[in-house]
Amino acid sequence: MKKIGLIFKDTSAKLIKDNIKEAGSLFVIKYAGLSSPDLTSLRQNLKGANSRFFVVKNTVARRALKDSGLDLIIKTIEGPCGLIFAKDEPVNASKVLYNFAKDHEQFKIEAGLFNDQILEKKDIETLAKLPSKEMLRAQVVMTLNSPIFKLVFALKDNLRKLVYCLEQIKQKKPA
Repeated sequence: MKKIGLIFKDTSAKLIKDNIKEAGSLFVIKYAGLSSPDLTSLRQNLKGANSRFFVVKNTVARRALKDSGLDLIIKTIEGPCGLIFAKDEPVNASKVLYNFAKDHEQFKIEAGLFNDQILEKKDIETLAKLPSKEMLRAQVVMTLNSPIFKLVFALKDNLRKLVYCLEQIKQKKPA
């Protein structure tokens, strides 16, 4: 019969592996010195970004990451660490992390992983400063529509001038 500690470690490792498969990106953070209400606030903010904050022993995290083939990020797991799994694009989660790090000095963003590429702290900050996917799509649509709008307004302006001219002619001629 297995000990309860081993069962817990195996379950935690399996949970990490499952989250890695589902997640589009992974972030490693240091949270030492943060209060429980601060961590709860972080979890709620991450939930809004379709992300999940997971705290586990470092040995379990290293084993799960190694089993998942993510040896590149194992070296960042030292001390009290947390793993953040972002299911959608990494921009939303990185914005939450970046804004939280600005407000809390003890909170440190160590590294990230997106499409099998390591993201350093500066890369995550760059991602956080990007507009959201919806905003970028809106900008592209507006850029594509801009010439069409200008053409419509130019044609409309010519019609307006024609109507104004005809109205002036009508007023000058006797009935």
